[in-house]
Amino acid sequence: MQTLVTRFHLLLLTVTLAITGLGFFRIPADFVFPAHWAGSAADWVWPRDVLIVAPVLQTVLITAFFLLGRLFTRNQFAKSQHILDPALTLQLSVFTATQFGLLLTGIGSDLDFIRFTGFALGPVLVLLGIILFEAERHTYAGLRMPWPIPSDSAWRLVHRAAGIAFALAGIGLAILAWLDVGAGRMVLAFLAALYLPPATAGLATALTRR
Repeated sequence: MQTLVTRFHLLLLTVTLAITGLGFFRIPADFVFPAHWAGSAADWVWPRDVLIVAPVLQTVLITAFFLLGRLFTRNQFAKSQHILDPALTLQLSVFTATQFGLLLTGIGSDLDFIRFTGFALGPVLVLLGIILFEAERHTYAGLRMPWPIPSDSAWRLVHRAAGIAFALAGIGLAILAWLDVGAGRMVLAFLAALYLPPATAGLATALTRR
């Protein structure tokens, strides 16, 4: 059976569920996570129940990718697996790392793992942006879209737009992590960095079809 969901993806979900369970066990029910600081006081806080968000989003992602893999023809699956597999891995890993960062905060650790994730994810996205920007057209290379990219020039335009978007997202994450803008803004930046560049690529491909 062809599937885009691997055992490693399920492992990441399992780890996140374990972190979540430990968080609910170790962190008091009335605890609030400081999502942003204004001077010495937190002006944006999250309740402990925010821990449920990461495993829910991971479950939605895994279900969506599983269904997508089942809908693909064998040819579509062969052309897309090497792109969508690491894409799912990256998204799940960011959610797992964020959940771990919340757990550390909740139990009183001084290690800001969410900020560390920003430092780590930034260079990854910059490297991905460079690869996409420099990519040459090939049957099994590049972005996978629901519709074909009509010409070589359009293919280059789409990949350079996506490459620039990913690179800027990575640089932005590194800057935000360096400035220590708080967990709340870092998490929102993770979501923007992961999903806005693919949206940019999708918009670019739609425009090139006109």
